[in-house]
Amino acid sequence: MPDFEYENARYAEGYTAVCGTDEAGRGPLCGPVVAAAVILPRDVEIEGLNDSKKLTEKKREKLFDIIKEKAVAYSIAEASPAEIDEINILNASMLAMKRAIEGLSVKADFALIDGNCSRGFDIPTETVVKGDAKSASIAAASILAKVTRDRQCIELDKEYPEYNIAKHKGYPTKEHMDAVRQYGPAPIYRMSFLKFLDK
Repeated sequence: MPDFEYENARYAEGYTAVCGTDEAGRGPLCGPVVAAAVILPRDVEIEGLNDSKKLTEKKREKLFDIIKEKAVAYSIAEASPAEIDEINILNASMLAMKRAIEGLSVKADFALIDGNCSRGFDIPTETVVKGDAKSASIAAASILAKVTRDRQCIELDKEYPEYNIAKHKGYPTKEHMDAVRQYGPAPIYRMSFLKFLDK
């Protein structure tokens, strides 16, 4: 279960506002990549906090509100499909995380980044592989990002019902790829992700 080991190690070094950041939506064919950054009170207890992928949708929705209520600060940001096409998904993920960190109402002086890559940040960072299962603040960020992205998919589904986005959340299922082949890509699609259309 995620805990405060990574955060507390940085507080022990003298940092005062350590945030965790994570993104959701790197793999889907459409929509933005969404990132969140969260600063939690030190050693706050949030029951059930875990990697968003290990939680049910109902549990994530419940934790979404609890995290926002208990956080010292939180911020949610994104990078658009056009930005993903222009700078690639990895750089767009970093950009979304940077925007989330910059959007915090309490300025973070250190960031824990989920994954093994950190680039373009203005404050010191530490990457944590599988950080959403290890760090409480990264886990909190993963839930805010995932719930926000899933809610966006439900809205996109209303706008573009022919793709059934609410069901697959934009991921490249056979059904989804067949729908893109049939109807062509809407403006919400990441064109660089649609190489299968050339086949």
